[in-house]
Amino acid sequence: MNKRILITGVAGFIGSSLADNLIRNNCIVFGIDNFDPFYERSVKEKNIADVSKQPGFSFQEGDIRDSHFIERCILEFRPDVIVHLAAKAGVRPSIKDPATYYDVNVAGTLTILEVMKKNSIKKMIFASSSSVYGNNEKVPFSEKDNVDYPISPYAATKKAGELLCHTFHHLYEMDIFCLRFFTVYGPRQRPDLAIYKFTRAIMKEEPLTLYGDGTSSRDYTYIDDIVHGIKLAISRVRGFEVINLGDSEPVSLGELVRLLEKITCRKAVRHYLPAQEGDVFRTYADIRKAGKMLNYKPATNIESGIARFVEWFRENN
Repeated sequence: MNKRILITGVAGFIGSSLADNLIRNNCIVFGIDNFDPFYERSVKEKNIADVSKQPGFSFQEGDIRDSHFIERCILEFRPDVIVHLAAKAGVRPSIKDPATYYDVNVAGTLTILEVMKKNSIKKMIFASSSSVYGNNEKVPFSEKDNVDYPISPYAATKKAGELLCHTFHHLYEMDIFCLRFFTVYGPRQRPDLAIYKFTRAIMKEEPLTLYGDGTSSRDYTYIDDIVHGIKLAISRVRGFEVINLGDSEPVSLGELVRLLEKITCRKAVRHYLPAQEGDVFRTYADIRKAGKMLNYKPATNIESGIARFVEWFRENN
């Protein structure tokens, strides 16, 4: 690919996985992260420990809301493309602290766009989320669907980010693809997410807390497929587009637990609680646009992906 890529949120799950892949494919990568305390700094430091040894990778610690910091990084590196992954993550925590989520996810995105405009950086990949679809009754979820009814502050900030991206494309002819990720999982997955929590509980023979009756479903997408989709977007970004990146094979909560039991060879103890505020009942990606525009096609089914995650979990815990 031989491009200069600036990644915000580089020490996170997706950011570090992308950085590893880009470096292996002869790109030069500049990473930014503020080590947000949502989960332990040591986990994020470990995520980028290997890539930090590579000569094509450089890193600066800082906050995307700091325009002077962002401008210094952009002037120093002069990226061909910015991949903007940095954000406050999590649906449920956003309900407790909507102001901080707005500040980081919306104001932070605006800061990056403003600095790009000032310094004539024209291309960006923006990480959006399937959360913007809310409780959409029509499935699969299409980019053409109305997403004016988010049900969590997190989802609202991602929709707002998309709108800002479109505005800057319209006013300043920036090329921006907004990629709506669908429940990404795999090695380095955030410890607050279901597959990680359930695996840890099963291994420790602790009860699994399941919200709802087990029929809710998610379109789980393996990290390698997401990274591949981002790379395809980097090489093709032109104009403005919103594109789903998912697996398009939803898996119910009950099915997920049964699959973890099969792969770990252990029995799960289930503890059911009512569905939580802000959680959507299902996600299901229509990926025809990604296939047409990016030649995107997910390659890892849920059983293979879970097996790889469990192997990684055993090696790292």
